[in-house]
Amino acid sequence: MQSLQSLHTFALPAKCQKLVRITAPEQLHSIDFTNPFFILGEGSNCVFLNDFNGTVIQMENRGIDITELDGHYLVRVAAGESWHSLVIKLLDMGIAGLENLALIPGTVGAAPVQNIGAYGVELADVFSHLSGYNLDKQSFDTMDKSACQFGYRDSVFKGALYGRFVITEVVLKLPKQWQPMLDYGPLRDLASTEVSAKQVAERVIQIRRSKLPDPKQCANAGSFFKNPVVGLGQVNSLRAHYPEMPIYPVNEHKVKLAAGWLIEQAGLKGHRIGGIRVYEKQALVLVNDQQGNGEELLAMIAYIQKSVFAKFAVELSPEVRLIGRDGELSKGVEHG
Repeated sequence: MQSLQSLHTFALPAKCQKLVRITAPEQLHSIDFTNPFFILGEGSNCVFLNDFNGTVIQMENRGIDITELDGHYLVRVAAGESWHSLVIKLLDMGIAGLENLALIPGTVGAAPVQNIGAYGVELADVFSHLSGYNLDKQSFDTMDKSACQFGYRDSVFKGALYGRFVITEVVLKLPKQWQPMLDYGPLRDLASTEVSAKQVAERVIQIRRSKLPDPKQCANAGSFFKNPVVGLGQVNSLRAHYPEMPIYPVNEHKVKLAAGWLIEQAGLKGHRIGGIRVYEKQALVLVNDQQGNGEELLAMIAYIQKSVFAKFAVELSPEVRLIGRDGELSKGVEHG
């Protein structure tokens, strides 16, 4: 058995039957995918609730290749690269477009699965195509944006291709004519100034550090729940009772609510179940005080969901992926 405690940032005491580190995509040909397996990057958006009865495959391939074209850059990145390190590297080279996504933890290969996003920008906005290993064909395939079926924190890799495709490389398309995206909350005050991409990144990093604890100091998996999307009728009813409720329009029929605000208004900041607690500075974050376990975390998730639904009639789903003994938990506790 191999310990997983140091390989996921929530740091529950779990183990796996076997750990395989992938430094070259060709190694995937030799893995027996008929047994239970889980693809792991930096472990920042998954939690191992129990010992895992299978193989954990950690993507550690590296490499960044940049092609300059007339109107944009094509940035080809190996799945094992750190996302935040990529953002900073490109900014240092004068290539903008990822600054709103600075300090998002995890690997580049994990980014399309979740369609990571922050401060008004999603991976889908800068995505060209990706490559990976198709388990059914036992061969490498390339997929464009439409094939990836990106949605809010969602993609085909969490649906039809869940457990059937291992991303090995991501290609981004970043336009040379940069336009800052400053429409989202704390970035709006920058719109009145002459701002650089690096300055936007610095503000994003500052905001994220003020809200989210460093997992090296305080074990956590970042934002734990998705921001729920509800219909206009429901949000109008809610705002009649809670006029200060923050909302973010999605389209003419749907609005996104702030999950952290809902949890805080339910009075759950600092709430503790065993070794798991709701972070005092940001209710969207759950913290493991080193002595927590999977049962306590599941109890906390259920308690938060029940409390928020009782107060607002809004259902919360975890954004963090929850891994049980035989694999990722199904929609019973949403894996996000």
